Amino acid sequence: MKTNELITAFPGLDIRQHVALSAYTNTRVGGEADLVFWPRTVAELREVVAYATAHDVPMTVLGNASNLIITDDGLRGLTIFVTKLNEVAVSGNRIKATAGATIIDVTQIAREHSLAGIEWAAGIPGSVGGAVFMNAGAYGGQVDGWLESAEVITPAGEIKSYSNADLQFSYRHSLVQDTGDVIISATFKLQPDDGAAIEARMEDFNQKRASKQPLEFPSCGSVFKRPEGYFAGKLIMDAGLQGFQIGGAQVSTKHAGFIVNRGNATGSDYVNVIKHVQAVVKEKFGVDLETEVRILGN
Repeated sequence: MKTNELITAFPGLDIRQHVALSAYTNTRVGGEADLVFWPRTVAELREVVAYATAHDVPMTVLGNASNLIITDDGLRGLTIFVTKLNEVAVSGNRIKATAGATIIDVTQIAREHSLAGIEWAAGIPGSVGGAVFMNAGAYGGQVDGWLESAEVITPAGEIKSYSNADLQFSYRHSLVQDTGDVIISATFKLQPDDGAAIEARMEDFNQKRASKQPLEFPSCGSVFKRPEGYFAGKLIMDAGLQGFQIGGAQVSTKHAGFIVNRGNATGSDYVNVIKHVQAVVKEKFGVDLETEVRILGN
């Protein structure tokens, strides 16, 4: 179907044509999307997902677009940003957040209600949906350690609930990466604790991030998965690649596991730096670096 047919089918929804994605990604790179949809309710999202599936429209669902790289070719079909679905509710020791809420907001609300367990996520810039999708983690914590359940919309437009076990979590992986389901909410089961102690742990994690990570530049976060028996950043540093740069994309001089945008980087710059780092580390150490970051685009 033509993209304007979807707009015509849903005249009251926030669907726009030919959107430059670099304005919405943490890297500040990315080409143009054919169509971008910002759902305001789960009902809107459900209806559009079912329609797009029925009409064979390719779909890409994004939250804060933090741990990904979009190529210069952009995204075909329909790109959905769930950032307007950002409600967070507390009930006892459970927090339920819709997919577009930020993980940082969830950790702050947990602290305000003296609920512990997800302090490790206090500085992660992603959305709840993205965190569940990727089984995000830091400083020894991971989503799978605290997630009780998640609600999704299937490609056919049905709402379905997954338990923690259903999601088949593993390192930086969840079932929804394979099913095409769209995450709409997540419920975390936390533990009561002293609010001041929770805040102190959050501050400690954030200080560690600020001291070790290149937060002063746009980036896609941690680029590579941790190879078994190694640390990606140390391998890259030992390979002499800190500061290596193509165009505006540079292996961070502060943390070699990050690639930063030093100004006017393109998606191609990022992809080419990644390929070079992988090739050099493989040649020098015989280790295959697998990307943690998602690379999207034709």
